[in-house]
Amino acid sequence: MEMDIIIRQAIAASFFLALVAWAWRVLNWAWFTPKSIEKRLRQQGFKGNPYRFLVGDVKESSAMLQDSMATPIPFNNDIVTRIMPHIDHTIKTYGRNSFTWMGRIPRVHIMDADLIREALTHSTKFVKNFDVHNPLVKFLLTGVGSFEGEKWSKHRRIISPAFTLEKLKTMLPAFAVCYDELLRKWEQTAKREGSIEVDIFPTFDVLTSDVISKVAFGSTYEEGGKIFQLLKELMDLTIETMRDVYIPGWSYLPTKRNKRMKQINHEITEMLRNIINKRLKAMKAGEPNEDDLLGVLLESNFQEIKDQGNEKNVGLSIDDVIEECKLFYFAGQETTGVLLTWTTILLSKHPEWQDRAREEVLQTFGKNKPEFDKLNQLKYVSMILYEVLRLYPPVIDLTKIVHKDTKLGPYIIPAGTQVMMPTVMLHREKSIWGEDAMEFNPERFADGVANATKNNVSFLPFSWGPRVCLGQNFALLQAKLGLAMILQRFTFDVSPSYAHAPYTVLTLQPQLGSHVIYRKLE
Repeated sequence: MEMDIIIRQAIAASFFLALVAWAWRVLNWAWFTPKSIEKRLRQQGFKGNPYRFLVGDVKESSAMLQDSMATPIPFNNDIVTRIMPHIDHTIKTYGRNSFTWMGRIPRVHIMDADLIREALTHSTKFVKNFDVHNPLVKFLLTGVGSFEGEKWSKHRRIISPAFTLEKLKTMLPAFAVCYDELLRKWEQTAKREGSIEVDIFPTFDVLTSDVISKVAFGSTYEEGGKIFQLLKELMDLTIETMRDVYIPGWSYLPTKRNKRMKQINHEITEMLRNIINKRLKAMKAGEPNEDDLLGVLLESNFQEIKDQGNEKNVGLSIDDVIEECKLFYFAGQETTGVLLTWTTILLSKHPEWQDRAREEVLQTFGKNKPEFDKLNQLKYVSMILYEVLRLYPPVIDLTKIVHKDTKLGPYIIPAGTQVMMPTVMLHREKSIWGEDAMEFNPERFADGVANATKNNVSFLPFSWGPRVCLGQNFALLQAKLGLAMILQRFTFDVSPSYAHAPYTVLTLQPQLGSHVIYRKLE
């Protein structure tokens, strides 16, 4: 009997000690570690709000964003206070060396071009900051863009052949077919009614999806269209998830959103698996490989495996290829769609630049389909696209994280701290861009990006350094072609109903519509 009591007491004591140890780990994770990092940041001169248990600045930031989204703004390109009001307020209150709290994680704002160069150069120390703790977020934010180390190197090496200039050249006819189909419909309506009014963002969104379906999946592009619809829904749900304070284990609960995200991911994965397996079966049967992005990727992967022999972890698995297809589909479609949207709106507001670009296009191509070699000779069109990317970059900030104490200039960034480079703010720095930094002035890019930035690392629409976006040439080529074909056929102006309301849904989009009136050229 006495032994039973001793055993029960020992079990109770063990349980109590385990509970205390667990409570200590939770408290250390949720309070002591953030407060320790905050102390170290303040000692180095960084300023910001005191840490609030678990939520940090999330509630304040969300409330400010909700207020800023409530009304449109004047069309003057001063969009920072609308799209990142809390960051803007923090920097104005605490200075350029400031920080905010994303829940329990501190986020240091880096505005100095030399520090940005250092952070983006040392990409193995300042790593991608996807919400890796939440498995639901990885359904969308996946592929080479989310990897680090050897895995990133391998994926980038295998994927790169799909984005050479020679491969991009072969994609141009598919681009042109998609744009021609849309513009012919516009021409018919404009000829009949005198003009046509189009909400261009959703229109370009679907158009660029059609382009990617064709160039990525070739003969199976209709299946790609179904994937696009599912990805759009997954994107909306992913944004909702990222805006919530993450609670470990929450993603495993059978909530309506969690169940739907898992269902969508399963459907997309199986559709892509079927496409890839059909292609692999055809390759094994000796059939000619299709010269689309998937075909190039599979061929490059096959060559990698052949070259590396029997080594472990050689090449990409089927699941790896699926993830890369998802990333290319989502990232490529979003980037080009928003770039064409803001370019059209800005050229509507600045008809003198629209006229210059049209004259250049007509002198170069006449009414013929644009050719690959001559597209890169369109100086005004290139200057315009760069200026649009400066004022309305697809992604408004770059955020990295350090997993161990890391030197950055004169600072030591504590492990677990995010380093945030607010692209949309850097693109408006008067010390770099001049007193007219808020104005649309493509002339600043007349002698190229390096001259425009005075060789500073301050133009970041596609990031910079080793992790620069692999698909930037794809996006720019498609945008040049699309813009050139539109300028060949139409003049355009924003609708009187247009309200300027940029907002961020992973990419920078028009919140209240993007109606533009097109009139057919004689």
